[in-house]
Amino acid sequence: KEPAATIVETLKDVTSYEGEDAAFECRLSRETTQDAQWFLGDVPLQSNEMNEIRVQGTRHTLILRKVTLEDCGPISFKVGQHTSAA
Repeated sequence: KEPAATIVETLKDVTSYEGEDAAFECRLSRETTQDAQWFLGDVPLQSNEMNEIRVQGTRHTLILRKVTLEDCGPISFKVGQHTSAA
């Protein structure tokens, strides 16, 4: 069983204008096969035409494309028992 990854670089608050992209980034202590999940409020996010979710090694990135006022709210990233929010 692999040791749990922890969040070593937490999310930063992002301010963006309607129509712009908003990017959020989190870094883990190690690469992991554990489920990592992004949320907007309580809604789990999937990678699609509006959201781009990238994983490069220990770096996890969420890009919200062309944000609207409806996208305003808390973004959180969860892996195992660890959570970071912005």
